[in-house]
Amino acid sequence: MFSLSDAALCNTFLLGSLLFPLSGLAADTTKVNWPKADTALKTDAATEQQLDALLATMSIEQKVAQIVQPEIGYLSVAQMRKYGFGSYLNGGNTAPYGQKQADAKTWLKYADEMYAASVDSSEDGSSIPTIWGTDAMHGHSNVFGATLFPHNIGLGAARDADLIHRIGRATAKEVAATGIEWMFAPTVAVVRDDRWGRTYESYAEDPEVVAAYAGQMVTGVQGDIGADFLSFYHRIATAKHFIGDGGTENGLDRGDTLTDEQSLRDIHAAGYYTAISSGVQSVMASFNSWNGKRVHGDHYLLTEVLKQQMGFDGFVISDWNAHKFVDGCDLEQCAAAFNAGVDVMMVPEHFEAFYHNTVQQVKDGVITTTRLDDAVRRFLRAKIRWGVFKRGKPSTRPESLKPEWFNAAEHRELAREAVRKSLVLLKNNNNILPVSPNSRVLIAGDGADNIAKQAGGWSVSWQGTDNTNADFPNATSVYAGLRQQIEAAGGTVELSIDGQYSSKPDVAIVVIGEEPYAEWFGDIQLLEYQHGNKRDLALLQKLKQQNIPVVTVFLSGRPLWVNKELNASDAFVAAWLPGSEGQGIADVLLSDSKGNIQYDFSGKLSFSWPKYDDQYLLNVKDAQYQPLFAYGYGLTYVDNTRLAQLSEATRAVPKQNSDKQQPLFVRNLADGLSWALSDSTTGQKTVNASAAVSGDGKSLSMQSVNLAYQEDGRKFVWQTEGGNASSSATASLRYTAPQPLAALGDSKFLQMSIRLDQTPVADVSIELMCQQSSCLRSESLLPLLTGLKRGQWHTIALPLHCDGAKAPQVAEDAMRLSTTQQFSLALADIALVNSVAQTTALLDCAQ
Repeated sequence: MFSLSDAALCNTFLLGSLLFPLSGLAADTTKVNWPKADTALKTDAATEQQLDALLATMSIEQKVAQIVQPEIGYLSVAQMRKYGFGSYLNGGNTAPYGQKQADAKTWLKYADEMYAASVDSSEDGSSIPTIWGTDAMHGHSNVFGATLFPHNIGLGAARDADLIHRIGRATAKEVAATGIEWMFAPTVAVVRDDRWGRTYESYAEDPEVVAAYAGQMVTGVQGDIGADFLSFYHRIATAKHFIGDGGTENGLDRGDTLTDEQSLRDIHAAGYYTAISSGVQSVMASFNSWNGKRVHGDHYLLTEVLKQQMGFDGFVISDWNAHKFVDGCDLEQCAAAFNAGVDVMMVPEHFEAFYHNTVQQVKDGVITTTRLDDAVRRFLRAKIRWGVFKRGKPSTRPESLKPEWFNAAEHRELAREAVRKSLVLLKNNNNILPVSPNSRVLIAGDGADNIAKQAGGWSVSWQGTDNTNADFPNATSVYAGLRQQIEAAGGTVELSIDGQYSSKPDVAIVVIGEEPYAEWFGDIQLLEYQHGNKRDLALLQKLKQQNIPVVTVFLSGRPLWVNKELNASDAFVAAWLPGSEGQGIADVLLSDSKGNIQYDFSGKLSFSWPKYDDQYLLNVKDAQYQPLFAYGYGLTYVDNTRLAQLSEATRAVPKQNSDKQQPLFVRNLADGLSWALSDSTTGQKTVNASAAVSGDGKSLSMQSVNLAYQEDGRKFVWQTEGGNASSSATASLRYTAPQPLAALGDSKFLQMSIRLDQTPVADVSIELMCQQSSCLRSESLLPLLTGLKRGQWHTIALPLHCDGAKAPQVAEDAMRLSTTQQFSLALADIALVNSVAQTTALLDCAQ
């Protein structure tokens, strides 16, 4: 049973009515008091004297180098040697030497190389060791073969603070085995609108659970304050994203949190109090704004609240290029964020220019030396506490000599335990569960043998969409876990994604759910699962019509409106995103061979489940609270609760795109669209991933690029040869279901950002709104491309309607680009619009 005493929170502030009122808190939100976090971690004289001595010997250049953080996809060992950067990171899609499947030894080797370069004073005159930061979101999740724990939303359902502590320790050990010193975890967001694409990174909608877990995860990662603190395998932890990331309007990632200061404190700061109390050394600033002002540029929140009132003595790290959204800043400079209180700037790609500009800003007085010294002191204090000057090269550290820690058997068993405890039973009519392993069992659905889907985003790659089971060599799919136990008990298993079978089963276990996503790629407009394309519902209904009992295992990063799917199921299990140990699901769904329960359901909803498809704001303690399944709901095998037929009526009205713009690919793909690649010898290959190659493996490739946001563009490279139609390759924006041309509304142009990377040597054709060979418009793009400067982004537009064009009835493809020779370009911000700016390059009908 979950209790706050289990989490050792007796000295923790949880504000408002959550635990107890604090005397002296003003109701007037213009005078909100942020109490100081009660922590046993204090500054010590010896460390501060060491910092004084270091700062006295450091030049401006050396100090600035400490507070600039590049990313390994752009940073070379030579650049580390030249500048002596205080830290570096790997992003969600980056691994050492560009090897996605690099093993733990390879990561450790890379850490050694960067460490050696940082302590080499031959060029920068500094020998301060660097440290490496990584997103260890649910285990050491970027590393090939690591143990993947359930994402935070599932852990919240477990209501087990001790489990969180143990997961923190296990994750720290796996991170230590790769030579990395610093984790960008835990996320302590309190989500208000589940349409947010990062909902699964939150433990709960209730600040009380988030507070309890935050402190326990920090102590698991960093160790208890005292002799154990930051010793041996323990790593530096990061509480993120400060503050209000889970409260943005309409659940829009990086959006605006419109709330009063008391709510900001009472709801969104809960996890930071316990994290600071537990000694967290790093806090990551949030992309979002608070009432219109970017947090990265908010001195009041970062300095006056976090550092001064709450008493945080660690350092503030920025998020990936987040500084560029602060007024007066761009990718290459941002004194405003630094002066607001960001201490270490995450500048993945443009770090050299940022470094030089910051040095000049200090010399010009735009950034004071006092502020610079404070930032460097805070960062070096954390590094000294961790022991960076004493531990030596990563591969020589005692914790790095423990390769058996990586994906250790006890870590996998811990993850399996976490899966069991995270499962929430929503429906079990006629006590169809547990399933006897002596049965004939059909296992269906595209999530059954799909580890990428059960792992979700932040798994080996950032989005997780380009992964296959081969990217998870030590993991077990839901199907594999079920099969192992069923066959061992003498039952039979048949795997069929589409529900076809050779012998009628006694029961069907159908594993369905959301495709992987991360950050804004997961933002949704509607709560209805598979709105507009109910393929999984059709599968469930087909099985029910054949009088086969149906158990649905639902993989998702949030509660969704699934009334229709619930009606088509005899039992329904919210399994969240369980990670690498799919056999944990079998442990609970199956009885033993004698019919005895192996493990009962114990998970309870940490997010309220919607009754209606338009319940976007649905949180416990709301004045108008009408969930289908309330916060804390979860059946057990002892319960004999029958769920009646649910209303399938929809109330949500999809937001109509403005007359000015219908996005097709703006930051990410619009609903109902995919990329498609085709070549002259194989069929069309449809993908939602950020990287892909055409069916022949060579003619056309696609990879992600950055325009304004991370991975908000796509680069296409044609390697075709021959120069005739038989060698053509095509990149398309394809509708998942044909769209009537009336859906264009008042749109008059297709507009996009384009970057010419390689000059074409053959014609490049562009076709708009096509049904097979019939298109609303088909033109040569060559006249426009010849006027573009290579390597720079330009905005172009094409009129949709030209005189004499014969429009197809429906559109299967919104856009096609084809050529027959080598060529390369990048695209972003593709949309249908009704007007264009005068500065837009126009491919008019006359051309």
